[in-house]
Amino acid sequence: VGYRHFDKNPVEPLFPFGYGLSYTTFVFDNLNLEKRENGIRVSIEVANSGKKAGAEVVQVYVSDLESSVVRPVKELKGFEKVFLQPGESKTVIISLPENAFKFYDINTKSWVLEKGEFEILVGNSSTNILQKSKINF
Repeated sequence: VGYRHFDKNPVEPLFPFGYGLSYTTFVFDNLNLEKRENGIRVSIEVANSGKKAGAEVVQVYVSDLESSVVRPVKELKGFEKVFLQPGESKTVIISLPENAFKFYDINTKSWVLEKGEFEILVGNSSTNILQKSKINF
């Protein structure tokens, strides 16, 4: 349903999930992933590169690169809105708990975290991914 369907099928929506208009522009830089005891800490620097004050929604998606079951190409797992003046930048921190990487196994009727590689994708819509990095569990 929604962006998950569009990712798996050759459908390009007019307005992708998370799409928004602004009177200014933003730059995402310096993506950093830090493993924590119960998940990961995602930090990214967001800068207002335009001439007007504005707001941007930082969206964090997770993609399981080695799943034993069929999963969506990517899943939205966190987001945060940031307000910036022209030329201002902020580091946005989004914590993803271990549950953000699990799937529900219908056979065992439990949530499963498979060991393997995951890709963390950060952008401002489901189709505009601006930074990405990989992490292993």
